[in-house]
Amino acid sequence: MPSDPRVLLVDDDVELSRMLMEYMGGEGFDVHAVHDGEAGVGQALSGSYDLIVVDVMMPRLNGVEVLRRIRARSSLPVLMLTAKGDDIDRVVGLELGADDYVPKPCSPRELVARVRAILRRTQRESGGEELNSPLEVAPLVLWPQKRSVEWDGTPLALTSTEFNLLEVLVRHAGRVVSKGDLSEQGLGRPLARYDRSIDVHLSSLRHKLGRYADGRSPIETVRGIGYQYLRE
Repeated sequence: MPSDPRVLLVDDDVELSRMLMEYMGGEGFDVHAVHDGEAGVGQALSGSYDLIVVDVMMPRLNGVEVLRRIRARSSLPVLMLTAKGDDIDRVVGLELGADDYVPKPCSPRELVARVRAILRRTQRESGGEELNSPLEVAPLVLWPQKRSVEWDGTPLALTSTEFNLLEVLVRHAGRVVSKGDLSEQGLGRPLARYDRSIDVHLSSLRHKLGRYADGRSPIETVRGIGYQYLRE
């Protein structure tokens, strides 16, 4: 049987950490907690975890800096805990490569749902021919099973959520995908009102992807509807 997913919780609130560990443990997760950013970075880069939950508001080394240091060396999924209503922290976190965020105070049930949504997308089991075969929209090639992408032969370093969203768009290349469908298929959750996560992730993707010979980005915004991946 597969082992329980290993989750690292980085939060200086000891009481909250204990409560979340107990709840998530009962939901089938193996959770370890540390209470400062330096320890969080060290543990995150140890290769022992499937996902990390990081609180933004921590003394000394805050969650944004923790994320920055992790992203410099790893694409491990990271979920941020942000202050309720603090859009700046959310956008900065997403721009730095966070996979998702949950506003505090949060319910343990919502946190578990978000964690599971991320892990479903990043821990696919080996599948059939569709998963093994690359998706090609020249000059981009995407391998769903290996979760790797190349643009004109050059590998791209994408976060797990960027990869998920790009895969959805490439599978529907030439057709518009609504933001609601992107949220469901790429983030694993319904689109929330005023949620800018997808816009920020796709802005980052545009910077990482190359451009076509005529200067166009392959990802086009269709105002009021969603996005589409353009064929050259």
